[in-house]
Amino acid sequence: MIEWSVTLIAIAFIVLVIFLILTLRKLMATLAETKETLSDARKSINSITDEAEELIQEANQISVDVKGKMEAVDPLIESVHDMGDMIHDVTSSIKRTALDKDNRKTIQTQGTQENKPVRIKLK
Repeated sequence: MIEWSVTLIAIAFIVLVIFLILTLRKLMATLAETKETLSDARKSINSITDEAEELIQEANQISVDVKGKMEAVDPLIESVHDMGDMIHDVTSSIKRTALDKDNRKTIQTQGTQENKPVRIKLK
């Protein structure tokens, strides 16, 4: 009886070792696939990072370009604003003169932003 028990224990141990070896092989294959997947993921992340850096650099260049163009247009906008103020002053002056019963020969405005009066002579 003891011989049979030892034989059964030996057979069970051999089966257990074979099962353990098969499990370890499957685990090694899974680890190899995981390693390959992680390697691909690193490559993809590096590629995306490089593209993002290029995009940021292009956005910075566009921002600098737009800022330069806005600075170039600012004097023009200021000139148009000054002209608008001057036209408004002239129009206000003409309205006042038209309402005034004295028909003066010269219309004088309140002045532009440089505090220079504008005079228009009527014929």
